[in-house]
Amino acid sequence: MDEMENKLYLVGASVDRVGKTFFFLTEIGDLKQNDPIVISTQHGLELGFVTVPPKEKEENVQTDAFPMVLRRAEEGDMLLYENNLALAEKAKELAQKTSDELGLNMNIVSSSYTLDGSKVTISYLAEDRVDFRELLKIVANKLHCRIELRQIGSRDRAKMIGGIGICGLKLCCSSFLNEFDGISITMAKNQMLALNIPKLSGHCGKLICCLKYEDDTYIEEKKNLPRVGVRVNYEGINYKLTSINIITKVVRLESPENIITLPLSEIEDKIITNPNKDERK
Repeated sequence: MDEMENKLYLVGASVDRVGKTFFFLTEIGDLKQNDPIVISTQHGLELGFVTVPPKEKEENVQTDAFPMVLRRAEEGDMLLYENNLALAEKAKELAQKTSDELGLNMNIVSSSYTLDGSKVTISYLAEDRVDFRELLKIVANKLHCRIELRQIGSRDRAKMIGGIGICGLKLCCSSFLNEFDGISITMAKNQMLALNIPKLSGHCGKLICCLKYEDDTYIEEKKNLPRVGVRVNYEGINYKLTSINIITKVVRLESPENIITLPLSEIEDKIITNPNKDERK
């Protein structure tokens, strides 16, 4: 199919296949998933990979809000890209060795060159702020190009490295998540999960992102459920409601002598709304 000259399309692309997707304008309407293209980003000239196929631009979309795809990647671009991958690995090793020699507490995670080799971006993890001026001077002197040092978080590192989550699937961050939302222990409490932090943590060491996916639904569902801790008079025995399975609507009742599980529907009219002192014991 020939490249379209009279139509503009919006296409999504990432520079490393798993990174954040940015949108560009293009006249090339037949780009497909993973097709390599040459794009201009804030870092410079880079090779991008299509993540969202082209869609014809709507009339109300401002053209100056998006950069243009410069061209399809050609054979020479791909050769440069492959060569830059090898150079980037050497730059990473150099940066880590220099950091260690200077006694800096830095874990160099990755490095990447712009397509023309004029700039290398080095990403690192560090618990505290690092004075890397001397490192920057040494590395720039050996690589003979512009250097950008970028501190990243543990979630970004997990996204770069990838892996398999506790669900058995590819990590969300390395497959489709482009932004990291705040995750709190309150979300686990809303879903009545056991507060076992190691089991609720992902590869990054932070709470798993999927706690947020159904949080709004759990909050809404809990509005119509009795509170854990209320008293229930079931078959003449005073029980305490100790847990509710929000999905199956099964409740757990406990008394000093017995523990039973029942459908919520069987005890809804047996909840003691105003227990006296004796019933609280």
